[in-house]
Amino acid sequence: MQTEILPEFLDTADGREADAILRNCVHCGFCTATCPTYQLLGDELDGPRGRIYQIKSVLEGELPTRVTQLHLDRCLTCRSCETTCPSGVRYARLLDIGRHLVEERVRRPLFERWLRRVLVFALSHAGRARALIGLARLLSPLLPSALRAKVPRSRPVGHWPRPRGRRRVLVLGGCVQAAATPATNAAAARILDRFGMDLVEPTGAGCCGAVAHHLDAREDAMRAMKRNIDAWWPEIASGCEAILVNASACGAMVKDYGELLANDPSYALKAARVSALARDPVELLAGIEDLSPLGVSGGGRRVAFHAPCSLQHGQRIRSVVESILVRCGFVPTQIPDAHLCCGSAGTYSITQPGLSLRLRDDKLAALVSGAPEVIATANIGCQLHLDAGTEIPVVHWLELLDPDRVDPGHSRS
Repeated sequence: MQTEILPEFLDTADGREADAILRNCVHCGFCTATCPTYQLLGDELDGPRGRIYQIKSVLEGELPTRVTQLHLDRCLTCRSCETTCPSGVRYARLLDIGRHLVEERVRRPLFERWLRRVLVFALSHAGRARALIGLARLLSPLLPSALRAKVPRSRPVGHWPRPRGRRRVLVLGGCVQAAATPATNAAAARILDRFGMDLVEPTGAGCCGAVAHHLDAREDAMRAMKRNIDAWWPEIASGCEAILVNASACGAMVKDYGELLANDPSYALKAARVSALARDPVELLAGIEDLSPLGVSGGGRRVAFHAPCSLQHGQRIRSVVESILVRCGFVPTQIPDAHLCCGSAGTYSITQPGLSLRLRDDKLAALVSGAPEVIATANIGCQLHLDAGTEIPVVHWLELLDPDRVDPGHSRS
């Protein structure tokens, strides 16, 4: 694609990066075939190619409007288009740059500005998220059924094995996952314990920064990234083996630290090291030949595995979780259109509720088509979003491998 980027943009790192990304695009349109919002709305401006043209126009001097902002807001950042693109266009990174440019030039209505700040404030801190969820559970009997369904189910956490001076793996505590489903990290600790690994959550670390980053709260996102690096660095310097991130969206974010902080002289090298150490749990378990120490027997139980976009498109990890489930005796069902997003997409289910619910309904129809006994996924956002729309238990797939697992069919309380 030929570009005529304004000099004022080409003089910036973002502008030069955007120009390089745009020049890789060949207008083929393959991306529209796998774009969830284009499939729903049928509007070229609500597909990757259309959004690319809108960002290009802004970089070339066209003034953006609220309509431009709306089309960019509607993107899920699912990155399915990146998987499809034959030219390797880094669309998600271009979208981040384009959204920031538009945000600087188009003032949002007061309610939108307020909502975005509240989401960053409440969801980027485990303590605040925990208080919010606790209040929602307390008031659950008084809530309308649609809101009550969104309250995360309460599940037993179980014990966390004490470190015993063995192979050392760090874990991201996170924010919403730590508050809504603390059993996920505890299950990971019990699983790794069976294979001689200590899972350690360093104090001082917290949200990965993804919520703020995708809502264009850049300073908040940078503070979160740097805080985590500072908290992890003593353990990294002493030889920890990996940084485990059990929410795939957070994992995709941490793996991008090196790129996002590449121009920060104080953090560039440390951020690159953190990204190199970041692992999704499936990356650790896939390399273990004998899973028998877990003592897990799926007994032919049918599991519908929803592969989050952040796992299959963001981290490019596909069909590995399913293979582990098979090795443990579970039977993964076939999922039609498994590449499509469930509509959670971080805060998308709050900022774009109509589109999000349509996508969730389609995804749940695909997931239940194979008559599963349980639905498993790899990301907290997807887990909560899907769980609110079905009576079938929705769990993190690690819970199925947990040596001390409890049947996940718990009611909301």
